[in-house]
Amino acid sequence: MSLLEVARVGALAKSIRLAAAGGLILGVAMLGGCGWQPLYGPTASGAQLEDVMRTVDITTIPGRVGQRVRNELIFKTTNGGEAADKSKYRLDISVKESLINTLVSDTGDPKSQVFQLYSQFRLIRLSDNEVVLEGHSNSRAAYDKVDSVFADIRARRDAEDRTARTIAEAIRTRLAAYFSTNA
Repeated sequence: MSLLEVARVGALAKSIRLAAAGGLILGVAMLGGCGWQPLYGPTASGAQLEDVMRTVDITTIPGRVGQRVRNELIFKTTNGGEAADKSKYRLDISVKESLINTLVSDTGDPKSQVFQLYSQFRLIRLSDNEVVLEGHSNSRAAYDKVDSVFADIRARRDAEDRTARTIAEAIRTRLAAYFSTNA
C-alpha cells in the first residue's frame, strides 16, 4: 500500500468517526426535545421515584402465592427499607392460579406441568379514591414431575415463587412508569 493510499484510508476513518459522533449528538438532542426522561430518575414533580414508590400501600392478597407477590412488591417498592408513614396510594391486586399438564404419558400421568399466574391490579389515589392505573400481568413457569412426592412439592413451590417474582417485577415497572410521568 502506498503512502497516498494510507493517507486516504486515514482520512476516511476520521470522517466516519466524525459522522458517528455527529449522529450521537443529534440523537441525544432529539431525545431531549421529545420530553424523554429516565424511568428511575426524578419524577415529573421533581420528587425521587423511590420516595413516591414508598407511598403505595399494597393490600393483602389471599393465598400463599398472593402473599409472595405482595412481599416481593413491598421489597421492590421500598428497596428493602421502610414504607412511608402516610400512604397516598393503595394497590389492590387479585391473582388467579392455574395448572396445565404437559407431556402426558400413555397412562394419563403428566410428566411435567406449567404453573400459570394471572394478576389484575388497580392503583387508587387515596385523596379522591380515583383509579389512576389498572392493568394485568401473566406469568408461567414449567417444572418436571418425578416419583418423589417431596421433589414434586418443591418443584411446584419453586414454580410458584418464580411466577410471583415475575408478576411483582412487571407491576413494579408499570408503577414506576406511571409515577415517573404523573407523580
